[in-house]
Amino acid sequence: MEDYKEWEKKVEKNQKRNEKFINEFENWLKEKGLVKKTIRKHINNVGLYIDDYLNYYEATKMEDGIYSINGFLDGWFIEKCLWSSKNSIKETAASIKKFYKCMSEKGYVKEEDYKDLCAEIKENMEDYFEQMDAYDNGTYFDIFK
Repeated sequence: MEDYKEWEKKVEKNQKRNEKFINEFENWLKEKGLVKKTIRKHINNVGLYIDDYLNYYEATKMEDGIYSINGFLDGWFIEKCLWSSKNSIKETAASIKKFYKCMSEKGYVKEEDYKDLCAEIKENMEDYFEQMDAYDNGTYFDIFK
């Protein structure tokens, strides 16, 4: 039970810390001239990633989350989010790329890591779509048998 309490404290601390990054990202999007509805969508997508996914198994800082995108888009997002679709995968990936571009510009992550993230998403997008198709047609969990 103590481990769970420790995890909860770490997650709460991480989510509180993430508020700063989300606020900076929101301001960055406003500076880019995006409309409120689009900004809200990006904020929600990024919040799901850095507050929920990165804290799901263990508390992972936003900076370290730049290396976790495949586990998110290739599985967790598809399995846990009832609204997942090929389009929502693309939209969520775009939001995360924008977020880490902002974080790179502000010096929280290295530009090279941001570029690696973008390359990884581009390289694996078809795999994410194949996973989504497998989930939709009922063969997704066959790989675990």
